[in-house]
Parts: sequence; structure tokens; C-alpha cells
Amino acid sequence: MTTDGHGTVTLVNAMAAALLPQVVPGTPLIGCNVPALATAARDGAGSFETAHLGRRLRGVRRDLAGGRHAWYVRDVTEERARTDSLLAERARTAFLARAGSRLGTSLHREQTLRTVATLGVPYLADLAVVVHRLPSPAEDVPHWVRYADGDASPSTGVAPATLVRTVPGLADALDGDPTDPSPWRDAELADLAALLPGDFGCPGTVLVSPMPSAGRPAGALILVRAAGRPGFDRRDIELAREFAARAGAALGAAELYGEQAHLARVLQNSLLPPELPAVPGVCLAGGYRAAGDSLRIGGDFYDVLPTGGGAMFALGDVCGKGVGAAVLTGRVRQSLQTLRLVEQQPLGLIRLLNRALFDTPDAVRRSQFTTLLLGTLTVEPDGAVRARIAGGGHPSPLVVRPDGTVVPVQVGGMPVGALTDARFAETEVRLAPGELLLAYTDGVTEARGGPREVEMFGERRLHRALASAAGLPPAALVDRLLQLVDEWLDGQGHDDIAMLAVRPAETA
Repeated sequence: MTTDGHGTVTLVNAMAAALLPQVVPGTPLIGCNVPALATAARDGAGSFETAHLGRRLRGVRRDLAGGRHAWYVRDVTEERARTDSLLAERARTAFLARAGSRLGTSLHREQTLRTVATLGVPYLADLAVVVHRLPSPAEDVPHWVRYADGDASPSTGVAPATLVRTVPGLADALDGDPTDPSPWRDAELADLAALLPGDFGCPGTVLVSPMPSAGRPAGALILVRAAGRPGFDRRDIELAREFAARAGAALGAAELYGEQAHLARVLQNSLLPPELPAVPGVCLAGGYRAAGDSLRIGGDFYDVLPTGGGAMFALGDVCGKGVGAAVLTGRVRQSLQTLRLVEQQPLGLIRLLNRALFDTPDAVRRSQFTTLLLGTLTVEPDGAVRARIAGGGHPSPLVVRPDGTVVPVQVGGMPVGALTDARFAETEVRLAPGELLLAYTDGVTEARGGPREVEMFGERRLHRALASAAGLPPAALVDRLLQLVDEWLDGQGHDDIAMLAVRPAETA
């Protein structure tokens, strides 16, 4: 298509005539019925692009001699459609990647529900509602989490009992079956009053998608577009289904994590060292550090069980670390609590424990054993405490006297659960008022740190620390030792640590 120096069309070829039937020779280009082309001619622009008669046209101007111009116009409808499709696909991929990243870092169930509701707005819809049921089988009432474009944060609530059966497609989605999008009908709006904010206005199109999880649906995702927004096309539906599937998987993972966290707390409560009981005439204090396991449980343990005339105590170090060692720790402690009902003497009790551990199937024991100090505490009339201690291959306990003298109490013996014919030893020590007995695991002396980060804390350093802390109450002495070991480690990994301090109670 060409124009003369006055802007009058002089030539229109067949292709230009097909694309621009309104432009004919002899008419001014500025006054044609194609606004974008007329504006470009008037302003002297070098190009234009417009939608015309259902097609997308793009034109460029080339200057000719004598002030004439040539306009080259071509149909870019398919090209533009491919570009738009590519951009839309990139946007969908980016949305799913962002959603996957957000959902993958959410391990709390309530946080996951809120994340699902907020992620879909405004990209997928103007409002999103997640309908779900609580994990507890005792409550079957549906709950919801809602987020609308412009809200500061998601809101939550309990759905009416009639909601599931009255909202079209919701019951199917909660059962795991997909439903097709559909416009709202006035009769259905009343059933959704609990889900839609009062200022949302009349909904346009709704898509209800199941949120599948492992073994069962995790809930349903309701996406609502306002009346003025286009409805869901095929690609929108596919994207919403994929997002809902990822959301269901994330919610299922969060629920599984919650169950495991609950089990972990129960495990911790049963395996962590217990709160020490009050024993008349005796002051007790315990200290514990796990080897860095995320559950804060390990293979070192202590326990104190009151008896008629005093108390029985145990302190041990199970072979291994983490959950596996903690399981054997729990078995040892439970066995001691049971066996003490038939045997109260430390040497006899440690022998029974050795036999009990060998009665456990090898597949469960995995060749694990424990070192152990097992003793009884008896308060004498003058306030002293007599300790009878049986040993099973454990480091010797230490007596700390008021003047700072530190004396090992040699016990000996072989590890418990290592050999069926293991031999154990027993000794007795008397704690005068002011003296303190410390039982500890080798995690204290073998803690590696210091200036070179490889030197062990060692027995000599432990003796000096106890000597400097002589006269402190048991709790203060244990805290002081744990502080010194922590400073020595300076954040490095370490073995499990347990210690138990015993001292005669001060009399008025």
C-alpha cells in the first residue's frame, strides 16, 4: 500500500486489500476507518499494531522519493498467539515453581492451609477458600480458610453443617472427585454466605478442585472469580488442578510431620532424664546433654527411684547415639524399674539386668550394651549417706570433699549386656556431711575442644574443676561442670553427656 505526498492512497495490493478492505485508492489515509493506521499516518509514526476484523495486524512505513510512503502490513495473529501462549506458559510455570517452593517449606498444618489460600490470589482467582476437616476423627465438621484479593491476612471459620451438601461440587471434591467450573446461581449464594466476605459482591465463575493426599483427600480448594473477570479456560483449569494437587500433597506432608512431631514429643517425654524426686536427707542434681540429635535424646541416662529407706540410683552410657541408643536406654530404665521389685541389692540387680537384656531378640538389641553404675543411698542417723554401688564397666564416680580433695571410688565390672557370663563388682562409700559424690559418663572427659579443638577435656581437668567447685550445692556444681564442658567444646559436636551429683542434706 502506497500514499502520495499528500497522504492519499495511490496503491493497494491484493494482500493489503484483504487485510484492510476499508482502505481504497484515492482516499486519504489519515481518514481511514482503521484508527491505529490513521493515527500513525497523521503523527508520522514509523509503525502501528492493532486488532482489526478479528485479526492482529502489524505495519511499518518506508519513505519513498517525492514525499511518497509505502506501508507494509502483515497478519501477525498466529505469531502473537504463539508469543502470548509462551508467555502464559512461562507465567504458569513460574507460579507453580513459586507455589512449590512456598509449600515445600511449610511443615505446620495451619501455616500450610493459610499458604494455600493466599498463593492462588490474585493469579488464579479473586478469592480462594480451602475447606478441610481437622485430623482428629472425633470432629467431622468442615472448617475453612479464606483469602480475598486485598485482605491483610487469611481468615478462618467453621462451615455450616449444610455447606458440603449444598455447594455444587464440594462434596465430590472432598471425596477426591474433580468438578467442572460453573457460574453461581442466586439460590446457591445463600449457602455460601459463611465463605464469601460481605463486600465481595456477586461472584462470577467458581472452580472447586480436590486436594488429594496420600490415601485420602486433604480437602477442597474453591477458587472464585469476580463477575467482571473472564471465566476459567481449559489451561486455567489444568493449572488450578495441578496447584490443588500440590497443595494437597503439602498438607498431607504437614499432617504427617505433625503426627511425627507428636510422637517425637511422646518419645522425648519417656526417654529424657526424669525430674529427680525428693529424697529425705539427700540432695540430688542431674545434668544432661544429647550428642546433637534433633530429638534431644541419646544413649546416656540417669535415674533415681525412691525406696523405703532412701533411694536407688542408676547412671549409664548405652553404646551408640541418637534414637537407636535412646531405645535401649528406655529398655534399660524400664527393666530396672521392674526388676527392683524382686531385687534391691545393686550387685544382684545388675546381674538380673544383664540376663534381661540377653532375653531381648538380637534383631532388636543389635549387639548393643551399656556401661552402668547402680547404687543405693541410705541416710544414717548422723546425717551421712552410705552409698553401695555396683559397677558395669563405667568410669569411677568421684567423691569431692569440702577441702577440694577429689577421690575416685573404684568400682570396676564389665559392661552390661555384652556377655552372658559378665562379671560385675560392688563397693561401698560413706559420704559425710559436706562431701559430694559425682557419677558421670565419658562424654565429659572425652569432650574434644580447647585451643587445638582436638584435645580431650580429660580427668585432670575434671578434677580441677571439681576442686574449685567444692562446697557448692549439687545443682550449682553440675551447672558449673556443664558450662565448662560447653566452653571447652565451643560449639563442636560431642558425645552424649550425663552426670548425677549426690550429697547429704544439710541439717538445721
